[in-house]
Amino acid sequence: MIKVLINGKNYNFEEGITILQACRQIGIKIPTFCYDERIRATSSCRICVVDVVNGRGLVTSCSAELMDGMEIETDNEKVYNSRRQLLDLLFSNHPNDCLTCAKSGECKLQDYCYQYDVADGSYRAGDVKDYPIDDTNPFYTYNPNKCILCGRCVRACSDLQVTDAIGFQDRGFDTKIVAPFDKKLENSTCVSCGNCVAVCPTAALMPRTRKKFRLWEVEKTKTTCPYCAVGCQINLLTKDGEVVGSEPYWRSKPNDGLLCVKGRFAYNFINHPDRLRTPLIKRNGVFEEATWDEALTYVTDKLKEIKSAHGPDSIGGFSCARATNEDNYIFQKFMRAAIGTNNVDHCARV
Repeated sequence: MIKVLINGKNYNFEEGITILQACRQIGIKIPTFCYDERIRATSSCRICVVDVVNGRGLVTSCSAELMDGMEIETDNEKVYNSRRQLLDLLFSNHPNDCLTCAKSGECKLQDYCYQYDVADGSYRAGDVKDYPIDDTNPFYTYNPNKCILCGRCVRACSDLQVTDAIGFQDRGFDTKIVAPFDKKLENSTCVSCGNCVAVCPTAALMPRTRKKFRLWEVEKTKTTCPYCAVGCQINLLTKDGEVVGSEPYWRSKPNDGLLCVKGRFAYNFINHPDRLRTPLIKRNGVFEEATWDEALTYVTDKLKEIKSAHGPDSIGGFSCARATNEDNYIFQKFMRAAIGTNNVDHCARV
């Protein structure tokens, strides 16, 4: 254990953690743009600086290791001015369209500018980025003019998704994030997983499939993605009883904030008018709506009838790859233990 002084109070922490991790343990909020707890910190955004009073002065808390005897201040005048100056520089080269921006209410740049009293950029008289919007990907758009170059999307693509579809190009003021050789996203190796969209702190990357809503208008419901048996955890966003979006659920196994293209963008089937919403039983050659009790009783009676007349091996069962592993286990257990046959197969077996 090591002893440190944070904002005038003594604390004990285990060795090997960063200043940011220590502050989060005791409930002190420090702003971050580039930080992602799943991958190594790069300290590229500099917004998380704190003041090590008895040491090096301003340091990036996401990468600076906590040392015994440190005296740290997380919100003094020096820290405040440093963060405010950084936000001023970022916002000076950022579209001032918060009223109509789809990310309003969940944009980190907007939140921090409000917190540090940055109403407008002081340097807008200088050069401002003016790049074309890339809307060639069918699932999301990329507006480089709203990019703050935190690099979270690049590292999510390379370190987590391991696709390496995007990266930094040029240096200094001309730096931007592009696909290799500045190609359009449709011509890159992008697999449209949307993990870059999920980590973007601004509206530089936004889903195209998303309905129009504000953050406070939607309810989030944790559920399991229905597209395969991995069991990825997602949040379904609903507005007025309609599903309007999908996002990964963070800090939850097995996906820990990652999704594939289906889990992230292919949720519109839920609202399709042709989707079956009740069980159907064929009576006199015509499918009729039935209750779940009626349907399950009908299936049970038929299975008993067939088993009694022809034996259990006259029945076979096919499972679905879109069901969870737990459901598939229960299904084969039902076929073997309840029906009494090993005639069970799976559509993904081959």
